[in-house]
Amino acid sequence: MVKITALMVLKCTTEGADPIILVNATDLSSFGFFQRHSIKEFIVFVGRTVAKRTPPGQRQSVQHEEYKVHSYNRNGLCVLGFMDDHYPVRSAFSLLNQVFDEYLKNFGDSWQTVQADNSQEWPYLSEALTKFQDPAEADKLLRIQRELDETKIILHKTIDSVLERGEKLDSLVEKSSDLSAASQVWDRIEFSQDPLSQGTCGPAQLPSGPALP
Repeated sequence: MVKITALMVLKCTTEGADPIILVNATDLSSFGFFQRHSIKEFIVFVGRTVAKRTPPGQRQSVQHEEYKVHSYNRNGLCVLGFMDDHYPVRSAFSLLNQVFDEYLKNFGDSWQTVQADNSQEWPYLSEALTKFQDPAEADKLLRIQRELDETKIILHKTIDSVLERGEKLDSLVEKSSDLSAASQVWDRIEFSQDPLSQGTCGPAQLPSGPALP
């Protein structure tokens, strides 16, 4: 069973602007082949939406049924993980810390000048996506990252709760350039009653049981 569906690193420094994707790795093996394109689009959309609303210095988790999106913004550099609800929260953030450190070690401050999404693969992120499917591997990181014990992690029970006052998820879906026309139609249908109760990722339904935190 896939415990981590995606890891992302984004630039979130310009107020009001959409975050820029620096690197992105996904494991969609638990979804059907014809579902994967829309699911990947939806992950990018949700990732950008949550990252944009994660203030510098804040750690937060957004609940979506049996999944969570974990986000950590460190001085405008934001790392996200889409994980199974059973994946321990502090283990998840210890992994995000590790991704931060490795990214800065490899790329330094070069991210600050990036102006557009980057589609280039970063091997480390793909390897981490595989290695840390087992929370026990992330637990090893947790033992040496004691600062997490003293850091407050904000939990949002729905994506709506992380949006700013007056914002509506269906309006963001309509305006998003991350979602194709087909995905937008499906999202509007599924989110029309309750943005987070339908359990869908584009035209595909997220599998029930353990899978994204």
